[in-house]
Amino acid sequence: MVTTLAIETSCDETAVAIVSDRHVLSSVVSSQIDIHRQYGGVVPEVASRQHVETVNWAIAQALEQADLPWDGIDGVAATVAPGLVGALLVGLSAAKTLALLHQKPFLGVHHLEGHICASYLTEPTLESPFLCLLVSGGHTSLLHVQGCGHYTTLGQTHDDAAGEAFDKVARLLDLGYPGGPAIDRLAAQGNPQAYALPEGKISLPQGGYHPYDSSFSGLKTAVLRLTQSLQAQTPDLPVADLAASFQATVARSLTKRAIACALDHHLSTIVVGGGVAANSGLRQHLTAAASDKGLRVIFPPLKFCTDNAAMIACAAAEHLAHGRRSPLSLGVQSRMAVEDVLKLYA
Repeated sequence: MVTTLAIETSCDETAVAIVSDRHVLSSVVSSQIDIHRQYGGVVPEVASRQHVETVNWAIAQALEQADLPWDGIDGVAATVAPGLVGALLVGLSAAKTLALLHQKPFLGVHHLEGHICASYLTEPTLESPFLCLLVSGGHTSLLHVQGCGHYTTLGQTHDDAAGEAFDKVARLLDLGYPGGPAIDRLAAQGNPQAYALPEGKISLPQGGYHPYDSSFSGLKTAVLRLTQSLQAQTPDLPVADLAASFQATVARSLTKRAIACALDHHLSTIVVGGGVAANSGLRQHLTAAASDKGLRVIFPPLKFCTDNAAMIACAAAEHLAHGRRSPLSLGVQSRMAVEDVLKLYA
């Protein structure tokens, strides 16, 4: 049984958690949404300063919740890539300090691997191989999970990530920030078949379309043009119908590609991770389609879909159990492919 304390500061949540044997002992998340809402998005410098102010409090809270002495913790981890460099450095510095002070192994964790591991907190007995549909504000990928640290990208977006598209469409519809939850709430009141919107497709050089890759930039543009056309006809936009139609199109597009990818690669389980995994439309579409094909689909609880440290602690524990640790000279990276995860460890 491996127990790790992890710090997550890759964007606009200051989070600290302690996880043991895929079970959460404590999880603290301090969100900055209210701070960044006035700017319409995350301001990196503001996020970094807020992490500095909050991280010590979050560490103390996590330790108090777990009621665990330092002798019971086997390793200390922090998210090191990808993310906002200034924000990542806050968590990295805190984790290295704790590791040195308490003479514990240090582990640098890839943020996307954390999202993959979030489902272990729901299904502790889950084992690879499986397919992971990773959908967030910055990433949309289909990953073949072959084992701890071993991932292959089978499909990805060629432009906007799904979560980014939600935020941009929410801005078009004047729904505020963050856009995903706002659209999800409004879509429940609208007709998802009110407007036919295009699913983005990626052409192949030899003809046809890539079965797993996606595109959301064209969908965003289609919503813009439709909104402009409707505004010319009426002062009252059917915002709920627009939100429902957009959400259904995204859910349908992601579901179609995930199901095809799982079947083609003989993977019986689809795990979903990232902030968009909290979207009710995606949950309904994918669950129904997977059931029809005899596939198992696992969504993390809503609290582990958005950024949190429990998923980072879980990923760190998996690597520590494999005898891996990171050098204290490890730095942060704004970008890093998930296939390169093992480069973080000695």
